[in-house]
Amino acid sequence: MKQLIVTADDFGAALEVNKAVERAHRDGILSAASLMVAGEAAGDAVARARALPSLRVGLHLVLVEGRPVLPASAVPDLVDSTGHFRTDMARAGAAMFFLPKVRRQLACEIEAQFAAFAATGLRLDHVNAHKHFHLHPTIAGEILRVARQHRVRGARVPLEPQAVLGRIEPHKASGVVALTAPFARMLRARFRRAGIKAPDAVFGLAWSGAMTADRLAGLITHLPEGLTEIYMHPATGPYPGSAPGYQYERELAALTDPRMPALLAAGGIKTGGFWDFPGQ
Repeated sequence: MKQLIVTADDFGAALEVNKAVERAHRDGILSAASLMVAGEAAGDAVARARALPSLRVGLHLVLVEGRPVLPASAVPDLVDSTGHFRTDMARAGAAMFFLPKVRRQLACEIEAQFAAFAATGLRLDHVNAHKHFHLHPTIAGEILRVARQHRVRGARVPLEPQAVLGRIEPHKASGVVALTAPFARMLRARFRRAGIKAPDAVFGLAWSGAMTADRLAGLITHLPEGLTEIYMHPATGPYPGSAPGYQYERELAALTDPRMPALLAAGGIKTGGFWDFPGQ
């Protein structure tokens, strides 16, 4: 059986993202979105989500390159002089692992972001983290600690089958894949032991910000058995804080490409969110 979750990340980051998420869900194959609860347009995102009951919404934890939910004074070791999260993930990650005071601040911020999502009244479909920072064992542990209270249904684990990518176009795996895969496998096992559904495959790493219509069509055509998540970054155009070089409008066009529903039907592929696929 082939099951597919098509997720938009950075929901709430800007109106350009929110408009694209709504359009891609109404007029395309987008089935889920991950909300930045402290994003500049988070309130607008929540309002749109409430008007889209079939859109599955999860929490996109932001612990790097963004703003905390808590005051900067409550998380001084997680932020820089501007009150934004630090951008040096290696040093920030080391501090989270080794320093008790940083771990306490991290725990409080993660709890605050879960609480902010709960305050929206939306049903929590899943959790993941900006820049896949939940691969960090301390962050993963904190997610697991609060997961039961907030009824976390599913979580992304960035394990991308390289053979599938190679069937679509010539592809050579980067060194990052080999480096992160062992951590991702351990994380998937931890989530599943805790009763949190984790996909069998995730796509979006190699082509992050460049998921064209042809690439998306290729993934649907060659979709592996089991539960797969494809995550993308649609927007109507660049916005303050957007990633240089990301093809936001092309990703929106891919999600609304008229070929996609027929490809899903031909493959007998059911789409939805984590709540739509029971079992482990």
